[in-house]
Amino acid sequence: MQTIQGSIYDWPKYYEFIYGSDWRAETRFLEGCFEKFVDGPVQQLFEPACGTGRLIFRLARDGFDVSGIDLNPKAIRYCNERLEKHGLPASCHVADICDFELPSPCDAAFNTINSFRHVSSEAAAVRHLECMAQAVRPGGIYVLGLHLLPTQAEAEEEESWTHRRGHLQVNARMWLVHRDDKHRLETHAMVYDVYTPTKQFRIRDEVHFRTYTVSQFLRLLKKVPQWQLAEVYDFCYDLQSPVPLDGETQDAVFILQRI
Repeated sequence: MQTIQGSIYDWPKYYEFIYGSDWRAETRFLEGCFEKFVDGPVQQLFEPACGTGRLIFRLARDGFDVSGIDLNPKAIRYCNERLEKHGLPASCHVADICDFELPSPCDAAFNTINSFRHVSSEAAAVRHLECMAQAVRPGGIYVLGLHLLPTQAEAEEEESWTHRRGHLQVNARMWLVHRDDKHRLETHAMVYDVYTPTKQFRIRDEVHFRTYTVSQFLRLLKKVPQWQLAEVYDFCYDLQSPVPLDGETQDAVFILQRI
């Protein structure tokens, strides 16, 4: 099988294919969060690190005015082309999630699959939360999902997914290569094995994440006092079942409310 070294984010069709299957549970959860936690009506939504716009597209079809930013121009082009194909505004742009401004504050924002951990330093993470505090109106929320590093349990170090539709199948696998506890950085290998009727090939990438324990994330949050923690869930996306924050917590979806 041919192996292509490069960023998985440069292959938006396959990225969308492998991650897109969870959109229904995620959008249902987000809309429930808007109803439960936002003060006042919700119409304007924003997604930093929106990637291919798999959630933006569905929420736009549900009637929300949604915009997003991402550093990868291929993902943004894929996102906007799909929006336009369905008669929706091409509302996403290339920008840095740690250095941006919106024309006007939104009612709610979301970042659900670990993208925040690509921000590699404490200072940059603070800048991101400060930018988000400017982007979300008082009474609005920021739904932020990430994997935490447990202190009282063994960390999950490998994940795999398979998705098939018609004649296309993609097998994805990600595993830990190295963890630098001193500098709070992880390197993960990621492989997509792509199967079509006419070709088979592998996309191989390395991705880098900043690590957070519960206490480290809460200390970060205190540095941006415009945010208060309203609730915590996990990736089961069950609004009726918030989860505790303790040394065993690994999957966390933080509901941050703008003061």
